Amino acid sequence: MKSQEYIIDFTTKTETCKSNQQQRNIIRHAEFILPQYWEVQSENVQKFLVQSSSIEYKEMRALFDKTMVNQYTEIIRIERIQNKPWYIQYNSYKSFSSKKDTEKQLFHGCPQQSADLIINSFFNRSFAGINGTVYGQGAYFSSNAFYSHGFTRPDTPDTERFMFIANVLVGSSIQGNSTMKTPPTGYDSTTDGNHIFVTYRDDQAYAAYRIIYK
Repeated sequence: MKSQEYIIDFTTKTETCKSNQQQRNIIRHAEFILPQYWEVQSENVQKFLVQSSSIEYKEMRALFDKTMVNQYTEIIRIERIQNKPWYIQYNSYKSFSSKKDTEKQLFHGCPQQSADLIINSFFNRSFAGINGTVYGQGAYFSSNAFYSHGFTRPDTPDTERFMFIANVLVGSSIQGNSTMKTPPTGYDSTTDGNHIFVTYRDDQAYAAYRIIYK
């Protein structure tokens, strides 16, 4: 059977077959459900300030503080990332994955320049090496915020630091090494066997929040 090519419109969330112009809703096809706290947005990619008095803020701060309490001076703000195209791809991968129950909330620390790029360009694997390659040449995440803190690399001690809280579909994970550019067949990610996970697909992780702190 000849495969069909589709044009995807993330604004209307539809896909159109190029050969017969038939259109279908990709939200229904991928069981698309917006995250609980998302707000109405006018653009495909927007950042929203999470109010410090909200339950949402307290949940994210509690997650951060599990391993970062007394390790920073102040949280300046927490931003919710609403990137529709990226989230649709992530949700689609999750919907068709046989390992939906492997979704984790993990941390990713990086310099400011990378933090700005990630919001629009995924946890790009071309950044591999910034957070090391010991467990594979992919995008690195950790359940330990203090570990990820070590990769934020501010210019001065008083400079703002940037850390993401990401939703990550780790799937089946195997011990990684520095030569791996993809996980072995049958696996979805590599790991140190403890708190580090390395992914190799852009749609395997979604940057849900960005914490700016000192």
